[in-house]
Amino acid sequence: MMEALQQSELSNQTQSVLGDSRNQMEAIVQTEYGSPDVLSLETVVKPSPKANEVLLRIRATSVHAGDWHLMRGSPFLIRLIFGGLLKPKIKTIGTDIAGVVAVVGDAVTQFKPGGEVFGDLSESGFGAWAEYATAPVMALAAKPGNLSFEQAATVPVSALAALQALRDVGQVQPGQRVLINGASGGVGHFALQLAKAFGAEVTGVCRATKMEMLRSLGADHLIDYNQQDCTQTDPPYDLILDAAAYRPARDFLPALTPTGTYVVVGGSTVRLFQAMLLGSWFTRGGNRQIKCLASSPSQTDLLTIKGLIEAGKLTPSIDRQYSLSQIPDAIRHLEARQVQGKVVISIGNQQLS
Repeated sequence: MMEALQQSELSNQTQSVLGDSRNQMEAIVQTEYGSPDVLSLETVVKPSPKANEVLLRIRATSVHAGDWHLMRGSPFLIRLIFGGLLKPKIKTIGTDIAGVVAVVGDAVTQFKPGGEVFGDLSESGFGAWAEYATAPVMALAAKPGNLSFEQAATVPVSALAALQALRDVGQVQPGQRVLINGASGGVGHFALQLAKAFGAEVTGVCRATKMEMLRSLGADHLIDYNQQDCTQTDPPYDLILDAAAYRPARDFLPALTPTGTYVVVGGSTVRLFQAMLLGSWFTRGGNRQIKCLASSPSQTDLLTIKGLIEAGKLTPSIDRQYSLSQIPDAIRHLEARQVQGKVVISIGNQQLS
């Protein structure tokens, strides 16, 4: 009798997660490259998980620079990497997800229906701008217990980029002086907190209207880029993380110690490729380094981030919240470069907490 009750409870829980037995869902779809006007809300077929995948009922997602590069198909290299030279092969984009496991594949043992998860779909076919998506187990981790779905959905892509840039590329050490350019943005505000957690002395660069947020996140020093050139400061920095690379990497070299490292994380694609191709030439004859981040999804790193969040060392900051149908407006807001923290998309009835 008890076993039957437990099975019935699990069945009811799964049905509650799914909402109904529909084989369709709503999703943001694009059939051509272009501005946010190419995005439309449509009814499409709900995906089914493979043996090593789960089907997720997405409760929240987010938007970031990688999304609008895919949307616009720019730079052209994006089209070569993800296919679709003239028209996009990926009809529904979006990478950050937070939601509930609805169905598990036959080979899945790590998650069960009803489990709350978050993750990064950038190497799993994308598809986060929808009511449902499938994902391999290794792209997901249990959602931090102290975050809402909306808060959790802002974390994966940006926080993983910040972690991998600081720890793996920049090899940050306790006591080092770290400068974060673009510290109020999606990657930047996570990088500031992570650098503090690693024991660094952190200076954030932003405009004056965004300084209060950075103070609340623990910045040791702040620079208003409209009033001061962050490349002309003294003493120099051991590590510069540039999450808003809109000027040449070589401009930052005077602000580095003789053995310092400059890491490009985001910003202009022209500056990114310049740093990749010419970084070693800029630093020839010295011990300074120019590096570029190539971040990737990692369940291990998601769990590291989860632990820092639950320990109170990392907190996502949400600038604005939109609905699924309002994603074009969310992208327009992002492209205006006025965002403080992250822009989140709420899907379903979950609200910010």
